[in-house]
Amino acid sequence: MSDKAPAPAPTPLRFGYGTNGLADLRLDDALALLADLGYDGVGLTLDHMHLDPLAPDLPARTGRLAHRLSDLGLEVTVETGARYVLDPRRKHGPSLLDPDPDDRDRRVDLLVRAVRVAADLGAHAVHCFSGITPAGTDEDTAWKRLAEALTPVLESAATAGVPLAVEPEPGHLLATLADFHRLRRALGDPEHLGLTLDIGHCQCLEPLPPADCVRAAAPWLRHVQIEDMRRGVHEHLPLGDGEIDFPPVLAALSAVGYQGLTVVELPRHSHAGPHFAELSLPFLHRAATTTAPPNPPPLRDAPPSGEPSATPEGSTP
Repeated sequence: MSDKAPAPAPTPLRFGYGTNGLADLRLDDALALLADLGYDGVGLTLDHMHLDPLAPDLPARTGRLAHRLSDLGLEVTVETGARYVLDPRRKHGPSLLDPDPDDRDRRVDLLVRAVRVAADLGAHAVHCFSGITPAGTDEDTAWKRLAEALTPVLESAATAGVPLAVEPEPGHLLATLADFHRLRRALGDPEHLGLTLDIGHCQCLEPLPPADCVRAAAPWLRHVQIEDMRRGVHEHLPLGDGEIDFPPVLAALSAVGYQGLTVVELPRHSHAGPHFAELSLPFLHRAATTTAPPNPPPLRDAPPSGEPSATPEGSTP
């Protein structure tokens, strides 16, 4: 008789779709669509057309949205990657790395607002990213700015009981899983600092296959974004249009006990958002029930950190 404990049962995955891929729809219409299609939740990007975080009466509007999500049976993660929500001229500007401390504070304020929204919505996490290192800023200074800027956000996250899930983004200062761990150590490994893992980004530039990235990231995993992608090219593709082998990835997420949302991230496909939302969920369900091979082949050597990008400034499309 074996003394070995039985392996834990795989965790059922819950799938969502990002509102940044439904930007041409009113928020209520987007949520109703996702519920009708059978999604478990939504990745809500705070933007001028979707729960504008800078407009008046944010708490009241958030309360109404919480009721609507509950009525539709949708879970939520709050995302903060809107392109021009703070500055109509600078994509994703200002960032946490901006040379101007007042501009950095504007980004910090947005993230603190996002934490409050997330708490009021009962969200799994708040997503954020570092931003691109500004011209003329050395690496050490950039990392110092990032750690200092995130400190008050993490304090708000701890007070609210909502994890802050930082995303490694190709072209950004924090571009890889190794960079996430550098930040984590610099901040003293705070409890409410977690990770957003974008599966396409793993395919794009990590040295490990995406499924191995999931296993390596498991202790810090608080949010997952998913799309297809090709090696060395930061371009979000519809599921099945790139190089990712999805069954091993989804099997790994389930095996490590990931309990958040796995959110389809297609921000450049809003022109056909309802179409891709309809296609993506059956694709994921099929992939989740397909047996994964035990030993996927390793990826090629990784490109230089943060280098590959098919998008201006190397940030989220």
